[in-house]
Amino acid sequence: MAEQKKLLRALAGETQDVPPIWMMRQAGRYLPEYRATRAEAGDFLSLCYNPELATEVTLQPIRRYGFDAAILFADILLIPQALGADLWFVTGEGPRLSTITTEADFAKLGPVSDIHETLSPIYETVRLLSSALPSETTLIGFAGAPWTVATYMIAGRGTPDQGPAHLLRQENNPLFETLLARITEATIEYLSMQIQAGAEVVKIFDSWAGSLSGDAFEKYALEPCRQITSELKQRHPEVPVIGFPREAGGKYVGFAKATGVDCVALDNSVDPEWAAAHVQVDGCVQGNLASRHMVTGGQELVDDTRRIVSAFGKGPHIFNLGHGITPDASPDNVQLMIDTVRGG
Repeated sequence: MAEQKKLLRALAGETQDVPPIWMMRQAGRYLPEYRATRAEAGDFLSLCYNPELATEVTLQPIRRYGFDAAILFADILLIPQALGADLWFVTGEGPRLSTITTEADFAKLGPVSDIHETLSPIYETVRLLSSALPSETTLIGFAGAPWTVATYMIAGRGTPDQGPAHLLRQENNPLFETLLARITEATIEYLSMQIQAGAEVVKIFDSWAGSLSGDAFEKYALEPCRQITSELKQRHPEVPVIGFPREAGGKYVGFAKATGVDCVALDNSVDPEWAAAHVQVDGCVQGNLASRHMVTGGQELVDDTRRIVSAFGKGPHIFNLGHGITPDASPDNVQLMIDTVRGG
């Protein structure tokens, strides 16, 4: 029964003795079985768009660790590609996209109504997963937040400070806001289709929210998340939404109320005791062990894991990392973390 799934109970506001647990990027290069499947696929995008292989890598960490949730294997930059941007990955360097810096660039993008043709394999992966997962495991769908996706579309790659996006925002704000609106609309449709295919929860990743400050954070991080959540709640009122405005700092406070999300995911730059007092008071929180512990392990991993479980133990909590697990992480350290959460 869905009502008995630990993750959904946390998202509904239930405090549990042992929190549900999953990890961002839990299907990834730290696992030898993932590396083998990716080699079979040929390259990263081919893996994303192959429903059988994407299903396999999503299931791998569930088989190995028994996480309480599986997150769809995909990438936040599939939306730009579905809108008509060129997308490719450079080995060792990450994604590259055709840039949107002028009205002429924007005019080359297709309408939101066309994205589903490109993204249909992703929906098929969700359908396969919804029948393949253990009955106690929650299936999470996801998308990148509009601001974060826009930073890649404007710069054509990841940048340390999101400078190109900030420049366009200041120098050609009408174009910037038009692009953000197109991404927002596409994200709503994409997540809605994931839900229709079987996703039980969706998560909005705003990886670069922390580079927005003041009114810009409210306008370009908070407001698009509110719009997406509001529309999804109208269409799918039973499906919870997790928001992750990474490195939002003090702006985590009140984020759930302002956007309508059911849970706020926290990065590891915020103190768990502080977050319990100021963020968890509004509902479920997720996080926030430092990813480095998955590399270094040892007693510090155990101590920090226990501290986080204790800090958030008086309210609804989903145990997770503060960011994605890194390729150099040890699978044994992941098991140590899980054993610590579940065994005290």
